Amino acid sequence: MHDACGVVGISLNETANGAAKSIYYSLYALQHRGQEAAGISVHDGKSIRTHRAMGLVSEVFDDAQIALLRGHVGIGHVRYATSGRSCIENSQPLLVKYKDGAIATAHNGNLVNSTQLREQLEEAGDIFYSTSDTEVIAHLFVKELLHYDLPEAARALMRKIVGSYSLVFLWGDTVLALRDPLGIKPLCIGEIDSGFMVASESVAIDTLNGKLVRDVKPGELIVIRNGEMKSYQLARSTRPAHCIFEYIYFARPDSIMDGRLIYDVRVNIGSNLAREHPACADTVTPIPDSGITLAVGYHQHSGISYRECLMKNRYIGRTFIMPDQNMRETAVRLKMNTIRPNIEGHKLILVDDSIVRGTTSRRIVNMVRKAGAQEVHVRIGSPPILAPCYLGIDMASRDELIAAHKTVAGVEAVIEADSLGYVSHEGLVDAVGIPKENLCMGCLTGLYPVPIPGEKCLAEQTRLSEYLD
Repeated sequence: MHDACGVVGISLNETANGAAKSIYYSLYALQHRGQEAAGISVHDGKSIRTHRAMGLVSEVFDDAQIALLRGHVGIGHVRYATSGRSCIENSQPLLVKYKDGAIATAHNGNLVNSTQLREQLEEAGDIFYSTSDTEVIAHLFVKELLHYDLPEAARALMRKIVGSYSLVFLWGDTVLALRDPLGIKPLCIGEIDSGFMVASESVAIDTLNGKLVRDVKPGELIVIRNGEMKSYQLARSTRPAHCIFEYIYFARPDSIMDGRLIYDVRVNIGSNLAREHPACADTVTPIPDSGITLAVGYHQHSGISYRECLMKNRYIGRTFIMPDQNMRETAVRLKMNTIRPNIEGHKLILVDDSIVRGTTSRRIVNMVRKAGAQEVHVRIGSPPILAPCYLGIDMASRDELIAAHKTVAGVEAVIEADSLGYVSHEGLVDAVGIPKENLCMGCLTGLYPVPIPGEKCLAEQTRLSEYLD
């Protein structure tokens, strides 16, 4: 799996300046959510200025670029492709011009009806410059703004788009934020010096020494102008569907979502995993980085010693082409190396967040065996992934998901572990502390909160027309 995108929007009062610098720091805090491209748009008092490029935040921006982005209001984005190819045309924010001005858009999520909407727009004469569903959203929103006031235009947009979306728009000197009626993707509000901000995670607010105000509610429109904020509740759902993998994997451990510290949630997952799947071993060790907090929880509940046995190389290049098996094995060793004295002669419990295809898990199991492990017991902080995600996670197809066509014993044999245990659905939900019916667990159950062709749907969550006031 790969991380989802990250968005941020900042509006300072008119006497302040330097929104771009604050957005830049915020995007650094959200870098884990996307490493393919980054971009910032600001309004300089007359028009929108945008700089975006492929690469990490540190590669896309320097002091000279930031200095050119003058203004007290703007939005930013870090991207991992979930819809559309990985190319500069699909990097964000995306700018769409219309007769009354322009609007810049940044999006975290994925629409399931973007193809049909694009075809309708093209038949009406709209021209597209990207293959991203974000441009579809921008074109639709522009059309609604020509006919309605802002809240009604946003409501009309929500009636047409289906899927997950946490959106930020730069509309003149105004930042808009919109979260889908089910709240699938995260979005929160922060108060900072001289204004307000919205961001995918609270860590972006922390970076600016701000104060987390609250999460944007599912179906809520936030309008920030000249450092002041207004809210419009456009849709009301009694059954939200927050993405379960934000709690397992995507969000940073120091983020707060729905009033819950992600670190604590993951420790709880690890504790429940230890309760459900104990092992006769002497060392608990994580697969870094995502397994670290889970392993802490497993260690605390089981009382088995915690020791790091694998060290991750955080400076490896983002793109690797490994055409043969020997080079692929080298790539694994480049990304992760064993700490042999901590492994040799020990019975290990390897803790990780998930198993997708099983190939990486098998290689890591083999690595620690070669380093002298007597036994290797694998424990996973999510239930088996049985189905693909259509709502913003770049995940393997059903044919590639090992748990979709193998039993737990079958996966255990493939990864060559002495034993394998997944946390149960009940153990996971208990650790998160949100009722199961308020979580999107489509990849774990095959039941999705929005209608997707060829898939089963939780019908009671799809009647979006009932949510719109």
